[in-house]
Amino acid sequence: MDGSRDQELDALIERIPEGWSRAQIAGRSWGVTRTTRAGGKVISVDAERLGDTEQLGANVWITSEGAILRPCEVPEEKVMQFLRAAATAFSA
Repeated sequence: MDGSRDQELDALIERIPEGWSRAQIAGRSWGVTRTTRAGGKVISVDAERLGDTEQLGANVWITSEGAILRPCEVPEEKVMQFLRAAATAFSA
């Protein structure tokens, strides 16, 4: 990821509340779990669309060079799109 995307990722992750939360994203209910570990250096985000089988997950490693996104079995851009939508939902 480049520097501007690292900053965007940092800002998006900050908007996701710690623990489990419900969010309305594109008119659907999602359960979103944020778990912070290793003194804030590793953040996991897991999401599942409620009443459906769609889910996604990712880990974000906070390093001295910036944030590194490690999606779990989904494309990086799909995770970024979800984080953008979730950040907007949690900011509302």
